[in-house]
Amino acid sequence: MILPIVAYGHPILRTISKDITPDYPALQNLIADMWETMYHSNGVGLAAPQINKDIRLFVVDSAQIIANLDKEEKEEFPNDEGVKEVFINAHIQTLEGEDWAYNEGCLSIPKIREDVFRPEEVTIEYVDENFLPKTRTFNGITARVILHEYDHIEGKLFIDHIKPLKRKLLKRKLDDISRGKIRVDYRMMFSK
Repeated sequence: MILPIVAYGHPILRTISKDITPDYPALQNLIADMWETMYHSNGVGLAAPQINKDIRLFVVDSAQIIANLDKEEKEEFPNDEGVKEVFINAHIQTLEGEDWAYNEGCLSIPKIREDVFRPEEVTIEYVDENFLPKTRTFNGITARVILHEYDHIEGKLFIDHIKPLKRKLLKRKLDDISRGKIRVDYRMMFSK
């Protein structure tokens, strides 16, 4: 089932999410709905707060980004093959490498893209959809997508990483999004 995406301005996007247990109600259905919603919205990641759930769950498919890079771009990320993965109860262990800029966008903040600096590498501890524990290190674009989605479960947004002046210049667009004055190809949920 395709779920509505929570729009900028909704308080859940600023809530720190809670860990869940394997008996979370209809978890496998929720995960399937998140994948379907993400692909329908042309996203590469989706976090539970973006579908109005305050739980530490996000899905990432960076493999589709890597697959669409040209040869030169792929050479920039030689150790990044991309992943399609479910992250539950994720907690960052370490951040390594130089911060680098990449133009990010967000399904909850449509039609706004900005360069965001993030570290090259993240080591993260989580459980998968079967609640099998994992600790993995990701780099390149995959690390960036994971860090973007991880921000969501920490109540942060990509615009929090841009300079205050730039954010001030975006205020009118952000206000329009929070008021529902935006058209997108997917269903959105606005705060009342």
